[in-house]
Amino acid sequence: MFEYTKQILTKVSFDRVLFRKELKKATRWLKKAEERRMLMIWCLATFGNQYSDIIREVFRKFGPM
Repeated sequence: MFEYTKQILTKVSFDRVLFRKELKKATRWLKKAEERRMLMIWCLATFGNQYSDIIREVFRKFGPM
C-alpha cells in the first residue's frame, strides 16, 4: 500500500488540492505508525519544496514523529 500511495501522490502532485486530498486519504489507509512516518519523510524529501505546509498540516494530527 505504501508504494501505491507514493505513485498516487506523484501523479497528483501538479495540484495542491488533489495532493492534500490524496495525502489525507493515504494517512487513513496506512495503519502502522512506521509506515506513516516513512510516508512523511518521503513526502518531505520529494515534495517539501512545493508542499511542506500541506505535509506538515496533514501529519500534525499524529503528533511528533
